[in-house]
Amino acid sequence: MKKEEEVNFGKSDQFSLTMIPGKFAKALRTNVVWQFFRFLAINIKMLVVVSKSH
Repeated sequence: MKKEEEVNFGKSDQFSLTMIPGKFAKALRTNVVWQFFRFLAINIKMLVVVSKSH
């Protein structure tokens, strides 16, 4: 059985360089707690940028 990452490189007629995320990246993308902290961090960055312009 081939690995999931090797599926992209197995076909010579449809060669794709698309990256497939690993287990850790998939876990972070589906973790609601991590998404909430990232949401807060991005909003704080936006507030800083907006406050500098006013």
